[in-house]
Amino acid sequence: MVYNLFISHSWSYFDEYQRLCNLLNDRPYFEYRNYSVPFNDPIHTNGTDRQLREAIENKIRPTSVVLILAGVYSTYSKWINKEVEIAKNLNKKIIAIEPWGSERTSFFVKVNADEIVGWNTESIVRAIRGS
Repeated sequence: MVYNLFISHSWSYFDEYQRLCNLLNDRPYFEYRNYSVPFNDPIHTNGTDRQLREAIENKIRPTSVVLILAGVYSTYSKWINKEVEIAKNLNKKIIAIEPWGSERTSFFVKVNADEIVGWNTESIVRAIRGS
């Protein structure tokens, strides 16, 4: 089975996003399509807030799961907050991933998550699969 995922991220913390993608890419017997807004998509730098919101909603719509890194920075990101709102409006499962070694995490993300997992490939994959 191929899982359609939206991986929420902040461009300021692109390294964490990339590490999460690498974890999923390196997991044997796990296939997914990444519907996240790509870094090279001009909509996030040149578009209006309305255009970005529509782009994000169009990316989340075909997915079954939204993954959100629950670092404390997420609390202060207006777009991650909007992604949570969009995911909830579309009835998508939200999985909060606590970054490895973090002592402080986003209360907002965790309170809105359907499931909270640690920075562990098996925990993340198990949550995505719903088992």
